[in-house]
Amino acid sequence: MQPAGHTEASGHTPTGSYHESGTLEAWNERYATRGMVWGTDPNRFLAEYATGLTPRRILDLGCGQGRNAVWLATRGHRVTGIDLSPVAIEQACRLAADHAVEVIFEVADVVGGWTPPQGAFDLVVLSYLQLPPHDRRVAHAKATNAVAPGGTVWLIAHHSDNIADGVGGPQFPEVLFDEQALATDFGDLEILKNEKVFRDVEGEDGLVRAAHDILLVAAKPSKPDG
Repeated sequence: MQPAGHTEASGHTPTGSYHESGTLEAWNERYATRGMVWGTDPNRFLAEYATGLTPRRILDLGCGQGRNAVWLATRGHRVTGIDLSPVAIEQACRLAADHAVEVIFEVADVVGGWTPPQGAFDLVVLSYLQLPPHDRRVAHAKATNAVAPGGTVWLIAHHSDNIADGVGGPQFPEVLFDEQALATDFGDLEILKNEKVFRDVEGEDGLVRAAHDILLVAAKPSKPDG
């Protein structure tokens, strides 16, 4: 999974501000001109977590070009992927067709008017959905709302420490997360894991450095009997 680690770190082009790099136009251009920006393999941490899971209903928020959603579908899961970029969703649909799997892909603004069906998913995945504080809280609240009782929210993101101590990823502190922020956002869930994890990334100079990510796994309590 080293290539995936490299592309996850190098998929961000330096710009003047998050507001410049995070627009719909910027994402459409990035996806239209740079091929499969993060490759076609799933995120390594997601693959480790999901390998062996029994088939379930999964929502991939900010699914991008569909690499995680399609991989999950090849494992027998019923997957819905949501992303703001119509270019990314078109590419995700092609990736699903190439793998002969069915995934429901939808162009929608996770932070804006889109609202997930309440309790409709057994697993909600957020993979590097890096948003500023207000938008982050909105997206994470929607993830909490979307997961069914007994279900799980699974999140991987660039850690706040990555700018100073890691490599790659967004260079804007306002869109990076730490353990305290995630503990607050998902306070209504049972947090099973909320910790820094590391990813080896090979740079253009051939040197391998560690990217700093944050991994959260949180479960929604089952409904009480009766």
